[in-house]
Amino acid sequence: MRWNRAFIPTLRDDPAEAEAASHRLLVRAGFVRQLAAGVYSLLPLGFRTARRIEAIIREEIAAIGGQEFQLPCLHPAELWERTGRGNIPESFRLKDRHGADLMLGITHEEVFTWLARELRSWRQLPQLWFHFQNKFRDEERPKSGLLRVREFVMKDSYSFDLDEPGLDQQFQQHLGAYRRIFARCGLDTVAVQASSGAMGGSESVEFMLPTGAGEDWIAACEACGYAANIEKATSLLAPVEDGGAPAAPEKFPTPGVRTIQALVDFEGGAAAERQIKTLVHIIGGAPVLTLLRGDHELVEQKLLDGLGESELRAAREDEIRALLGAGPGSLGAVGVSKVRIVADSALEGRRNMTTGANQDDHHLRGVDIERDIAVGAWLDLRAVRDGDACPLCEAPLALRKTVEVGHIFKLGTKYSETLGATVQNESGATTPLWMGSYGIGVGRLLAAVVEAHHDARGIVWPTSVAPFEVVISVLNPAQVEILEAAERIYHALAEAGIAVLLDDRDERPGVKFKDAELVGIPFRITIGPKGLAQGEAEVLRRRDGEQRALDINRMAGTVTEDVLEARGAAPAAPP
Repeated sequence: MRWNRAFIPTLRDDPAEAEAASHRLLVRAGFVRQLAAGVYSLLPLGFRTARRIEAIIREEIAAIGGQEFQLPCLHPAELWERTGRGNIPESFRLKDRHGADLMLGITHEEVFTWLARELRSWRQLPQLWFHFQNKFRDEERPKSGLLRVREFVMKDSYSFDLDEPGLDQQFQQHLGAYRRIFARCGLDTVAVQASSGAMGGSESVEFMLPTGAGEDWIAACEACGYAANIEKATSLLAPVEDGGAPAAPEKFPTPGVRTIQALVDFEGGAAAERQIKTLVHIIGGAPVLTLLRGDHELVEQKLLDGLGESELRAAREDEIRALLGAGPGSLGAVGVSKVRIVADSALEGRRNMTTGANQDDHHLRGVDIERDIAVGAWLDLRAVRDGDACPLCEAPLALRKTVEVGHIFKLGTKYSETLGATVQNESGATTPLWMGSYGIGVGRLLAAVVEAHHDARGIVWPTSVAPFEVVISVLNPAQVEILEAAERIYHALAEAGIAVLLDDRDERPGVKFKDAELVGIPFRITIGPKGLAQGEAEVLRRRDGEQRALDINRMAGTVTEDVLEARGAAPAAPP
């Protein structure tokens, strides 16, 4: 490819709306352009990079037995309704000209399971199916370029097994394959325990890349390796001595006190760790009281997972007053009946606690939770804090901001039972398939590589995924002998299977060098009159700035060796 004919629309200034480094650099370097909020076009450089990432993923999934499909984006809504996922808020729904309800695929569990109904016998198992396909999600706040979008390409794979041990084996195979995929893309990811959310199932693992552009927090222990998404993480708490409790709670006035901190500061109040925080949610159409220690914060996903629900909302003040007789800031669960009450496990067995009295401007002290509150379920609900004790080894946990680049799920029989995907086992009995689901967003992974590999001058692509591996910067291409020398090296590299870009533009050297650095091509060969007069050309490695002068006749061979070494186990770059 010759730069003079290529569409590489680099920009000198950062886009005004870009916050994440990947968003800023992918726009500036001419990889992507925004069409609408959360909708992006991949330009030629972006498409070439995505193809290389897909090739790595395809190799690793095929290596563990994956068979590639191509499934439609347009799904009958009835299929999703059968699994209880027809009203997912992020779904795009539409009707055809005949009035049939359709959905644009958010993911493909339903469709792959529908196909798996053609499996009949245990002898056909295990199966591992995958595809690359566009997904559509009506994100409320698409942001950060390719990191959170409304349309994107995902590799999703699905395993089908006779029993749970078979699922466990395929899950472990994917765990290893994903680690290899991300390592080959140049990423040092952290595998963490995660919530399965609306996907369901018994277990899931997320692969997280630490970066300030991420939206997910994880808790990680450097001492023992424990790691979990904040939606799943837990920690050990220091023991608390409550002492004896009075015979009954005592009501006392707290005029104007509406917050945990206000009660801490109030004369005769209570420290935050000795307060009970009462939250009211509407879950499944009914009110639920959620209790936490005053200095702890609720993780809503933990509450949903613990109750087996998928959606909640905070109750409105009028709903709260109708239920409890007071407004927020004066709420409690003492004596409350006929309302579901769940409490964080950190409150179990606590005495001498203070909570709202369900009367404005009044609280209760001396509360014994076991005696005074009818807790229906004890759940792990609180958010882990930085420095909390690791649940495995008691070393301090560290909170890290991350972006999710992959997620694998043990689905069990949730979808197969609902959609009738069964086989006969060795005894002739009919049994539902045990399923796993495994996803990687290609565009997000591309952006994550940029988040991990960039500097003040631009992108620094790992050779394994770079759109071009070598750029030849021709200084003064109007001189025939300079251009001819560059052409010889260009053709030699191309014949050796190296993806090479010949910068034959009539531009100043500084412009060419800045563009090459911005685009992030791993190796740059510079050919100019001074070097040519000495029979030499310069090669610069983008990653560390190492620069060498080489015999021009040996340049192609030496650079080919450098590229192949840097490429590692990556597939060949596209021509």
